Amino acid sequence: MHELIGIDIKHAENHFDKKAFEAMKTKVKDAHRSIFEKTGPGHEFLGWHDLPETMNDTLLSRIKKTADHIHEIADTLVVVGIGGSYLGAKAAVDMLSPYFKNDEDFEVIFAGHQLSSEYLVQLTQVLKDRDFAVNVISKSGTTTEPAIAFRALRKLMEDKYTENEIKERIIATTDKDEGALRELADKHGFETFVVPDDIGGRYSVLTPVGLLPMAASGIDIDDVIAGAKTAMDVYRYDDESWNAAEAYAAVRNLLYDKGKKVELFINYEQKLNAFTEWWKQLFAESEGKENQGLFVSGASFSTDLHSLGQFIQQGSQIFFETILHVEKPNADLMIEKTEDNLDKLNYLTGKTVDYVNDKAYKGTMQAHKDAGVPLIVIDVENINARSFGSLVYFFELACAISGYVLGVNPFNQPGVEAYKSKMFALLGKPKVS
Repeated sequence: MHELIGIDIKHAENHFDKKAFEAMKTKVKDAHRSIFEKTGPGHEFLGWHDLPETMNDTLLSRIKKTADHIHEIADTLVVVGIGGSYLGAKAAVDMLSPYFKNDEDFEVIFAGHQLSSEYLVQLTQVLKDRDFAVNVISKSGTTTEPAIAFRALRKLMEDKYTENEIKERIIATTDKDEGALRELADKHGFETFVVPDDIGGRYSVLTPVGLLPMAASGIDIDDVIAGAKTAMDVYRYDDESWNAAEAYAAVRNLLYDKGKKVELFINYEQKLNAFTEWWKQLFAESEGKENQGLFVSGASFSTDLHSLGQFIQQGSQIFFETILHVEKPNADLMIEKTEDNLDKLNYLTGKTVDYVNDKAYKGTMQAHKDAGVPLIVIDVENINARSFGSLVYFFELACAISGYVLGVNPFNQPGVEAYKSKMFALLGKPKVS
């Protein structure tokens, strides 16, 4: 089986001894076995674990057909959701789309992921001059941020379109049976896709939650699922073998045990920034419980070397880096010679921008290693739909294993409700009897 993801832990190994690593391997194997056998806490939310293998071809076909229909009637799709209802889709769209679009290109826009009034006002103004559709994603339909955005978008639709036109322009991804959004969709006849009961939001990228926005943006979702299936096969539980997902879970827990409290997720390609945001939610919501867990953050190099770089090099050593390294860019640019050479770059004549980026990557690794920063490198050959699917599955599995090693339920998020209850009290929300 061809492995799409590699891992290099040699730049972290001097921070723990062999005995500790062997003991951690046993914990990791036990954690992975409990996922495989569905015996750990939260096992009722393990639907993502076999999803690449059990994915329904009929469902994939319907998603692609719906995406085609959206393109027939609209030039813009607004995806309304927050947290796991949008982060995975945005990660895919940003990672797999060109940096710059032409005016005539179909566009996927995200809303309902924050409470900026200015954002919503400007969005509705832009959409007045566009033909748009909406994919609203919510298990309940009552989450404040997306519900407010959806209200505004429905009002705009009512001003622009007939009732029948609205019906074909709203797609709801929600609970199969209940909730406000399910009730609304059934009442008005919106097309619906189901958020599976056994998959939590941050693990839902490979369900219709993520797949419909991906398909609408032009991503080959068959390739996404194929990449995830490859990862599932490679990282499947085996008593005898030791794989990259297990190694990642082991090393990050060893470093946590050694006093590292922050994990910095690093990329050298800015179209991976949204993937970093998805990764942050995955690990923060899964592990940040019972006063435990690594604080996860991210940076994009070389950009952030001109801001965070000073702290990383000489600040308090409370962190380690996990670097997502892409071996080959999808495009490259030759550096040309200039006659005046005022910028003193003629020594790079004939080299490419990626050549420079690669040396920045290697030089930064050496400098940070010399400063005592532990480094984990996750390698992918290039950025495409298959590697996206593989990375999603790789990190979902590693996160679940890591959470069990830590001793928490990686599939719940009880702390998320705390801010909501305080906000609702300040808003004067009526209590439901």
